[in-house]
Amino acid sequence: MPVDPAAFRRAAGQFPSGIVVVCTSLDGNPHAMTVSAFASVSLEPLLVLFCAEKIARFHDAVLEAGVWSVSVLDDDSEKIARWLATRGRPLEGQLDTISHHPGAATGVPILDAALAALECRTTAVYDGGDHTIVVGEVVGVSGPRAGSEPLIHQAGRYRKLAPEQ
Repeated sequence: MPVDPAAFRRAAGQFPSGIVVVCTSLDGNPHAMTVSAFASVSLEPLLVLFCAEKIARFHDAVLEAGVWSVSVLDDDSEKIARWLATRGRPLEGQLDTISHHPGAATGVPILDAALAALECRTTAVYDGGDHTIVVGEVVGVSGPRAGSEPLIHQAGRYRKLAPEQ
């Protein structure tokens, strides 16, 4: 008996994950996307991965560019996360209202609100059903920034960590 995709999504959504924004630049135009499917892979070599939905405009841009950044969002960045997760937002000017700077190693945008950021060069791409699994070697690191907590996503909602008791 096949598994109901909606039931799967609800069950998988119970796993809390941090929220990152992956950015790239293609022909001088910045592209960005909110991502919850991100993980560190290896310390030798330094590798991370994220998953990009194949129908997202960001998908082809990041594959073509070959370099990208990961900005780990702080818990005050829900508005940024929502904007960069909005389907059909304008392709140009996605980061016009979001403070960012070029990464030292790749030149791709890094969000100023990031708790930490990684700059990466794509080393492998794998089919993952309706997503593509993009693996990258970390070529630059900035942060972590003290004094803030990460933005979390769980059960379809953005959440904040509870203060320590």
